[in-house]
Amino acid sequence: MSDTSIALTLAGLTYLLSVIWGGPLVQVLRILKIGKQIRIEGPQRHITKLGTPTMGGWLFIIPVVLITGTLNLVSIVTELDVLGRSILLPLVVLLAFAVLGAWDDWKGVRGVRRGEGLRARSKFLWQILLAVGAALALKYGLQVPELYLPNYPEEIKLGIWYVPLAAFVIVSSTNAVNLTDGLDGLAGLISAVAFAAYGIIAALQGQVFLLRFCFTIVGALFAFLWYNVHPAELFMGDTGSLSLGATLAVVALMTGQWALLPVIAIIPASVTASVLLQVAYFRITHGRRLFKMAPLQHHFELLGWSETQVVQRFWIVSLLAAMVGIALALLKGR
Repeated sequence: MSDTSIALTLAGLTYLLSVIWGGPLVQVLRILKIGKQIRIEGPQRHITKLGTPTMGGWLFIIPVVLITGTLNLVSIVTELDVLGRSILLPLVVLLAFAVLGAWDDWKGVRGVRRGEGLRARSKFLWQILLAVGAALALKYGLQVPELYLPNYPEEIKLGIWYVPLAAFVIVSSTNAVNLTDGLDGLAGLISAVAFAAYGIIAALQGQVFLLRFCFTIVGALFAFLWYNVHPAELFMGDTGSLSLGATLAVVALMTGQWALLPVIAIIPASVTASVLLQVAYFRITHGRRLFKMAPLQHHFELLGWSETQVVQRFWIVSLLAAMVGIALALLKGR
């Protein structure tokens, strides 16, 4: 089988496993009453989402961990080389940030700060610690290419600065995807497009194991979307959004094409920018707002777009941006 065939087969297998156990997972979360808390100041139409099962990120995380872990075990004990050991790092990052997100989700549902979860300072500190650990593993363990730029022929060496820069990319990405979550199907669709794009870039660079890992995640995300499209039966919660953002950043760093992340993940980047601009403008003008509401997706909702219009139009923009990102990755200078 070709590398592409194996990647697509893994995507299909992960989709089937994930979609089959999605129904039972939804029922278990309902029985445990692990339901979404809604912001009072948000769009009023979101009140209907109150109590929808959250922590649904486990729907795609567990199958990805099981399949990737099993195939790595097969590679170790046999001569079949389906997934390389280099994939263990993004797998560990996926699981570690999922645990952090699940802790936050659980605190938000059952903790004393119900509806809020972990304190922002505590969550941010844990993100930094996990990101620095991943950055050190990328540089000194996997020795990944440090930076490629479009139309520049050689790898750019960053030296010791690679570690803080890589950690910054991971923390930024995990929070960007987290901010993008909030509308039915939005974070899942955007993440699937971004992982597919980086899977293609990995294939063009000959990183076949990374290609297969990316499409394994894409297949699992499609299964999640089966339950998450409007009207959603299940939300990914921080369990899913934090883990997806961090893993996407690690994948981008493994290709060396992380400078293209704001292009390929243009929606999370724009959503994050809208929050930063809103806060800055509010403070400078002593109470005025630049957007009707931040993050950006809620601004368009308050302009009159339906939830499905926002998701579909953001998805179209994401697809176009991913194609531009892949094209830029192909540019090689002399």
